[in-house]
Amino acid sequence: MNQEKILIMFIFLTCSVTDLYSHGKQVDYSEDLEHLVTDILTEILGELNCVAIISDSTHQDIFGGHLFKKLATVPYYKVLVEDKEDLQSPNFKTLSVIWHVKRAGCQAYILLLSDGGKVSRFLKFGDSHQNVRPWYDISTVPFPSPIHNNFLLHRLDTWHQGRFHSGVDLFREKTLDLRGQQFRVVTFQHLPASIKMANPPFRMDSLVEGIGPASFEGLEIEVLRTLATAMNFHPDLYEAQNADVERWGRKQLNGSYSGLLGEVTNGEADIALGNLYYTPHYLELMDLTIPYNTECLTFLTPESLTDNSWMTLILPFKPAMWAAVLVVLILAGFVFYVLANYHNRILSTAINFKTNNIIMVQNRQKVNESKVDIRFQDEAKETDEGLYLFSELENGILYTYGMLLLISLPKFPSGWSLRILTGWWWMYCILLVVAYRASMTAILANPTPRVTIDTLDQLVDNHITCGGWGEAVKEFFLTSLDTSGQKIGLKFEVIYDTDLAVERVAKGEFAYYENIHFLQYLRVRRKLSMKDTKTQKDINKQQHSEGERNLHIMHDCVIHMPVSIGLQKNSPLKPHTDRFLRHIVEAGLVKKWLKDVMLSITSMDNAPEEEDSNKPLMNLHKLYGAFVALGMGYLISICTLTGEKIHWECVVKKSTMYDKYAIDTYYDYKKSKKVIKK
Repeated sequence: MNQEKILIMFIFLTCSVTDLYSHGKQVDYSEDLEHLVTDILTEILGELNCVAIISDSTHQDIFGGHLFKKLATVPYYKVLVEDKEDLQSPNFKTLSVIWHVKRAGCQAYILLLSDGGKVSRFLKFGDSHQNVRPWYDISTVPFPSPIHNNFLLHRLDTWHQGRFHSGVDLFREKTLDLRGQQFRVVTFQHLPASIKMANPPFRMDSLVEGIGPASFEGLEIEVLRTLATAMNFHPDLYEAQNADVERWGRKQLNGSYSGLLGEVTNGEADIALGNLYYTPHYLELMDLTIPYNTECLTFLTPESLTDNSWMTLILPFKPAMWAAVLVVLILAGFVFYVLANYHNRILSTAINFKTNNIIMVQNRQKVNESKVDIRFQDEAKETDEGLYLFSELENGILYTYGMLLLISLPKFPSGWSLRILTGWWWMYCILLVVAYRASMTAILANPTPRVTIDTLDQLVDNHITCGGWGEAVKEFFLTSLDTSGQKIGLKFEVIYDTDLAVERVAKGEFAYYENIHFLQYLRVRRKLSMKDTKTQKDINKQQHSEGERNLHIMHDCVIHMPVSIGLQKNSPLKPHTDRFLRHIVEAGLVKKWLKDVMLSITSMDNAPEEEDSNKPLMNLHKLYGAFVALGMGYLISICTLTGEKIHWECVVKKSTMYDKYAIDTYYDYKKSKKVIKK
């Protein structure tokens, strides 16, 4: 039985468009592929009754019309296969067209599929629905080399009964050894991923010369070097047009992207380096490798937004400690008052009982009563003089407060209970005062404490504006599940000028969002630029200006974001890139390279400034608390004096016992009333 001769032409891509070179010149992929298919069909055009073209979304628009002009006299079927479709079990529409092609007896199938696995599954589908097991000769042509006079096909293998006859590895791995191919790598300066060596303030003489004409160094550059060695390719680093401004890139009015994203989406770059976060925004435009690191994203905020120098007196203790001291002070005064009155009552009872007994004995012995009265009156007076310090509640609180300030009592109290309590209270006062003095000394001896923003809630409550690079960052905060994050998103401002953002932070009106390593670099760069350009006139101006703030990196991370390397969409480099990148991470090389990159930045950031070391530790600004305490003392004293004056005029002078020539009469009357009450 004669079998039909069927030509099946399939093309599956294993490299990106810019990887195809011929004699050192880049190939126009779409045009050359169209001419290749046309040339092959032209050789057998007279033997064909119809042609079936099966392609995916990548190749559906590859034919401009040159092929269809050649097929003017031959019917053809064109099938578009969806990316998620399984050709071993096609959907209804694809299956209907395939049955039409089979009934028409088409002798040529053109399969333009990016996935070789789909080709294999389609052949298995054909085998499973054939009554007679056909033979498939799989051949190839020297693409992209042009076809000259003699058209020769190179036979690779034969497919029969579900397997290859010769067992040739048609789908061998071609990305494991790239044989020194040149890949274009787009990047720009952004720490810690990439550093342009010619750009100050970096002077890293210990680092070796960077690859490519731009001479880049950095964490991702080291990763790229290792991948290039493992996969045997040559990276060609370059910057996108206007990279200092565009950086990652922005969406244009025509739908395209500028900057790094534009280079990747337009097919100009095979690999992208630039701290690409593993987010849906980047995944829609390119492929991302597995994350090689996780970076802390936070805000660069201004320091000293409020002045707390007036709080110097209360800074040594925390609020809970002050509350405990106040409660103990009130309780101690009350305890002294209770013990004094209780002791006074016991002594008064004992003296009265003893006096009565002695009087009875003396009456019997006819002793002079006046001597007895004088002796016991002296004893009672001595007892009262030892107890009068705490016999009234206000006096008890006042003297306990005086002992807390290490002021000695005018007379040591009588009574063992009060004496023992006084001794323990003195020990408490000594410990408390020593702790307060030591803490106060440390506060005054150290530099002025910095008031900073260290949490997201503090940033929300503050009046300053927040901002960062790109609309995607603002969208991240607006769609956050955290209430604080949503509030940040409402006042988030997209800013593309980093220098302007840092200036606004220094003025105390802005907080800039970036990874912690880049923020540290911005702080060091500003410190070095001010140090290089500062003159004595600038110093005097800065001392009198109130708008300049120190730059502070918020301690709390807003999010720990995974960082990846970018590849072209559907890049065949991704599987082996992920595998080697995982080995690099597991070996600890990423952490080592990160420390090397940030070593100079960290050392410059932590180095003490010479001017600060020569500044005196004590200044008038630190003593604002003392002036506040003195002012409060003046205010309370004036109020007390005013109250005493009002009491003198409204109460004392209007009393019937008041006599300006015998004022003692009024106070003797007041004392006699207290004695009667007792």
